[in-house]
Amino acid sequence: QVQLVESGGGLVQPGGSLRLSCLVSGSILSINAMDWYRQAPGKQRELVAAITSGGSTNYADSVKGRFAITRDNAKNTAYLQMDSLQPEDTAVYYCHSDVTEPTMWGPKGYSYWGQGTQVTVSS
Repeated sequence: QVQLVESGGGLVQPGGSLRLSCLVSGSILSINAMDWYRQAPGKQRELVAAITSGGSTNYADSVKGRFAITRDNAKNTAYLQMDSLQPEDTAVYYCHSDVTEPTMWGPKGYSYWGQGTQVTVSS
């Protein structure tokens, strides 16, 4: 059973920083893309940052220059470093990953979500 476990959310003052982690556990052959999404109350879930298996990154315009996504392939973990946080960054942050798993029919791709971690930016 593949699971994505997030950690690192919490309450921070405006201008502060947080670092989110996402661990992929289970029987997998490879981890392909890893992404962070967020969903604020009353809003749709939006892509915040993405990183490919090769390390190429992509960011939402609203977080460029403030957030950085990285991954440690040896640890099956992705990170989201969030600096200069603002109240509008308040949301539940979700990790998402596309993985390849071994099956009796051969390797197969699957997509998974984490349970979400709350980030609140408030003074």
